[in-house]
Amino acid sequence: MNLNEIYATLKLIKEHNRWRRKECINLIASENITSPLVDAVYLSDAMHRYAEGTPFKRFYQGTKFIDEIEEKTNQVLGELFNAKFVDVRPISGTTANGAAFYALANRGDKALVLPVYAGSHVSHTKFGILGALGIIEEEMPFNGEDMVIDVENTKKKIREIKPKIVILGGTVILFRHPVKELIEVVEENGGYIIYDAAHVLGLIAGNRFQNPVLEGAHLVTSSTHKTFPGPQGGVVFSNDEEVFKRFKKVIFPVFVSNHHLHRLAATLITAYEMKYFGEEYASNIIKNAKTLAEELHAYGFKVLGEKNGFTETHQVVLNVKEFGGGTYVAEYLEKCNIITNKNMIPGDTPEMVRNPSGLRLGVQEMTRLGMGASEMKYIAELFYKALIRKTSIEEIKQTVLEFRKNYQEVKYAFNIDLKSFAEEYLPILS
Repeated sequence: MNLNEIYATLKLIKEHNRWRRKECINLIASENITSPLVDAVYLSDAMHRYAEGTPFKRFYQGTKFIDEIEEKTNQVLGELFNAKFVDVRPISGTTANGAAFYALANRGDKALVLPVYAGSHVSHTKFGILGALGIIEEEMPFNGEDMVIDVENTKKKIREIKPKIVILGGTVILFRHPVKELIEVVEENGGYIIYDAAHVLGLIAGNRFQNPVLEGAHLVTSSTHKTFPGPQGGVVFSNDEEVFKRFKKVIFPVFVSNHHLHRLAATLITAYEMKYFGEEYASNIIKNAKTLAEELHAYGFKVLGEKNGFTETHQVVLNVKEFGGGTYVAEYLEKCNIITNKNMIPGDTPEMVRNPSGLRLGVQEMTRLGMGASEMKYIAELFYKALIRKTSIEEIKQTVLEFRKNYQEVKYAFNIDLKSFAEEYLPILS
């Protein structure tokens, strides 16, 4: 046996954990970190097991404890999001989206979706699962200057094309989407609203952003690992029993067989964290995003959404075309240990996808590590030094390494003695 191969793999894992968890300023808007307790619960025997079907109605034996965990997870999430019906079987937000589209539309039906440059997730488009299902993509009118949906022209288009599904939410959400404003015209024309809440789920949990469940969306899809700081996975909410039944018939057996059971208890613990700490966490996320946007603007960066105060979520979007484009800037900042991602913005054309004009930032992970307004101002200063003043990469990187030493502990989480906890409850770790 060549143990060097094993050690080489372990070394890569160790280096990744150190770099991303302890040494970087992570501003990826679609990521977060789980708490130590969630990490511990995630590592369980459930990762080896199967539980096809729904709790207490399985196609496998040996699931009596998993059944209780899944049922409790659905219950607590339902309470947290004011939803009568919850399904945690989707293994990702994209899986949840695909099952929702398949449940409510047929091949050849039309879907009204945001343009990619306005924040549509790839799964909502002809390039993703929507197109694979044969559903026809129609673009929603969008005000690129203000970064908001054009409500009146969207109503007009709904009446003209009668889409079977209207998809709101997505991968860039700076301001609320018009669920209440569109629900009546959508239903009058035989359609359904699906809201992809993956990015804002934690803000909804903290009662700091619109709750599309309460505003009438027929299905709300989401992942569970962005502003909602759980393990990777998916979930669907609804208060419409008939629509939810259609979804349940599709998620299994069409899109999911086994649904990665080790994430269920971890998702449940995260839901409890949001129940007890979510309002403070969500409030601080939004404050931090606004502060970062305002400071970047003050330094001369082109921050989108200025007319409406830049952002009402965790996200800040920059136009960095003058600095070489989103790809160049994201790669440059990565060398400085500042992690971001490129993003298309209004004005970009499809051929610009490999180097779009935009940079998308999210503050949720740094907020969970205890950063506040003063730290956001400092991060904006680092952007200025790196991209405008052209301070050396090595100097910025060393500054980031020193800065991050002060922010290592996950906040908004339960303080539990993990060693004793593992010995008592998780013998797989002890």
